[in-house]
Amino acid sequence: MMSNVIAFEFPPINELLRWKDVWAAGSLNKVGLIAVASALIGIFVFMSAANKNPKVAPTGTRNLAEVAVEFIEDNIIMQTMGRDGLGWTPFLLTLFVFIYLCNLPGIIPLLQMPATARMAIPMFLAVLVWVIFNFSGIKHQGFFTYFKNVLFPPGVPKALYILVTPIEFISTLIVRPFSMAVRLFANMLAGHLLLVIFALLSEALLQARDKILIPVGILPLFMLLFLTAFEVLVGFLQAYIFTILAAVYIAGATHPEH
Repeated sequence: MMSNVIAFEFPPINELLRWKDVWAAGSLNKVGLIAVASALIGIFVFMSAANKNPKVAPTGTRNLAEVAVEFIEDNIIMQTMGRDGLGWTPFLLTLFVFIYLCNLPGIIPLLQMPATARMAIPMFLAVLVWVIFNFSGIKHQGFFTYFKNVLFPPGVPKALYILVTPIEFISTLIVRPFSMAVRLFANMLAGHLLLVIFALLSEALLQARDKILIPVGILPLFMLLFLTAFEVLVGFLQAYIFTILAAVYIAGATHPEH
């Protein structure tokens, strides 16, 4: 009987996604603490880098900050927005750093929870991007011109507007923020659950009463180590994808001809 040999019990889903509130009167929990810590770490790194002497060769936090800025400018802004988009560096840099720092705790012992595996943070960031790219489009094109270009794309035969206009309205003004949020949330939640499953399976096999099963526990243990390393890459890629999509949407709203 396998139930007598392997004590494998998957915990309630709520235990995997939420800590108890820090205090009874508040609602600050595990996700909130990680988000606050991520913001504070990012602020500390860049404020510390700003206080370094610019005439001295960059080291420590200044070197890290310069690498991050160059990455955002060279691999996101110049690829999607061009030189005119360099003014968006602070916003896109903040977005990328915050998301990555929120993703990273998914592989840190004791924390083992990416803050972006809860829908609230990805949805807030997606709505923020939605507000910014729409505001930017209205600011640079004017209210009526912007929505005209969104709903009635130039170059489309007029007879097709009856199909294109509803599609553009739904995709640009409704689906975009939702898809951005779900993409980040789903990928980080899936990685978190996979790590939990293989960790529990490894523990159950290594502690099995039947000693023959103990060597088998090495297999999910190796898979756990592989997934942990893989989640470092996934956390980075998801921060990159979210940020580059934000840049693309802002560029499209600001310069529709591109």
